[in-house]
Amino acid sequence: MKATRGSSIPKEELKNRRVRMKRKKVVAIPWQEVTETSYGPAEILIERDEQGILKVRNVKQTSLTIVNGVGSKEQLGGVKERRERGEASLSPAAEPAVPLTGHSQPVHAPQLHAPNPAGGTYKAARSWRRGSAPQRPRRPGPAAALAGLAIAALLIPAVLAWPREETPPPSPAPAVQGQTAPAAPAKNPIAAEPPALVPDTTPAPKPAVVYPEPEVRVYLTKTGTIDKVTMEEYVTGVVAAEMPSDFGIEALKAQAIAARTFVTKRMAAGDHSGIPVEGADVKDTVEHQVYIPYSKLEAHFKEAGKEKDWAKLKQAVRESKDTIMTYKGEPITASFFSTSNGYTENSEDVWQQAVPYLRSVESPWDAKIAPGYEGSVTMSRIDFLNKLNVTSDAIPVSVGGKKAKPFIQVLSKTAGNRIKEIQVGKKVFTGIEIREKLGLRSTEFTWKTNGDEITITTHGYGHGVGMSQYGANGMAQEGYTATQILKHYYNGVAFGQASKLLYKGKS
Repeated sequence: MKATRGSSIPKEELKNRRVRMKRKKVVAIPWQEVTETSYGPAEILIERDEQGILKVRNVKQTSLTIVNGVGSKEQLGGVKERRERGEASLSPAAEPAVPLTGHSQPVHAPQLHAPNPAGGTYKAARSWRRGSAPQRPRRPGPAAALAGLAIAALLIPAVLAWPREETPPPSPAPAVQGQTAPAAPAKNPIAAEPPALVPDTTPAPKPAVVYPEPEVRVYLTKTGTIDKVTMEEYVTGVVAAEMPSDFGIEALKAQAIAARTFVTKRMAAGDHSGIPVEGADVKDTVEHQVYIPYSKLEAHFKEAGKEKDWAKLKQAVRESKDTIMTYKGEPITASFFSTSNGYTENSEDVWQQAVPYLRSVESPWDAKIAPGYEGSVTMSRIDFLNKLNVTSDAIPVSVGGKKAKPFIQVLSKTAGNRIKEIQVGKKVFTGIEIREKLGLRSTEFTWKTNGDEITITTHGYGHGVGMSQYGANGMAQEGYTATQILKHYYNGVAFGQASKLLYKGKS
């Protein structure tokens, strides 16, 4: 074997040394530091090996391997083995540099711009053959530098965009009804294309049908004329006449729904009973519903200084617009009265006909707030007998020391605790007959005689069937809504649209 000039070492052996001197030094750095600021574009070449591990190699033949932001296990382990190969261990800068065997001074690799997660920076040392001098790395030619710059410019964006393993990609959103779920993403997210979604074919919900507002024809008894108004104007006039305007808004709304239901039932059935002329739907008296002409309402409230009550009344009608109560799809008989005696009445105890939604219920609010809950009337005994058409000889008297039967005796009571039957002298009356003949406020009453006078005390005011108005106001004061109030006084009812029912009746 020939020796090279100026050396006693054979040429092939020297060549082998040079090859070994070019052995790559291996370092590991965190992923986020592989940026252009750490290495110039002309200084690095980024590759991916067969296992998919990124490697960054500079022109000085230094290879950087990135696995989860740190060096691989094979690179970081086996310090003793690397020392035997002539390499220094990869360690933080805080660890003292390990001197290479055969050198009096430790040789440090240049520091990389990569902080260690535990602090400090990573260092690397080149491999040396024992007893040999370091070889100065060759500088690349202009063509190699330009090629390296071009490759780096193409690969650096891909590296920066590559997803980190410690941050998993967001899971796909659940499929929307009517769409096909997207396919699983490809292994290479750069090359994968987002799957196309199938258009949603679910039909849009149809808007609610708006029916024309019905017109109500009201017969005005004082003038003998017919007032033609819209349904909501009629309801406003009824609520203003039938319920005190200082009641709670939920009570006013309940009254508006009841009034609207009453007239809707008459119009749907074509009922014109109680009207002396043709061409009217309802009368403006208590026989149907008391009504103040809508054209006079605003002036009526202004004169009374109740502008706020007028605004509240309009709000109650507006918020309950077109709403009625139904039972099995048909509008109900929405009867109402002023004040209960603590209970409402079953319909058959007043009108001889059982109605499933007009059942007796408790109404304890009236006694607390109704000013007319209790009333009394005093009349002479003769006047009392004349109004009932009872003769004086019918008055029982004591005979032979035996106590006579009471002159007035209650025979039975209703479910609403009102008088159902009562005997006066020798005649038997219903509670309703006594109320009508004597002009009493209620069919629940007591009496007390004092000489030639009799005083009758009543509890409640009205027939007692359906909704108690003062009871509704008491519920409103306690926070109940109009719907809750109505469902309390009318058993098992639902709600519908007046305009829809009347429109279909005409078609």
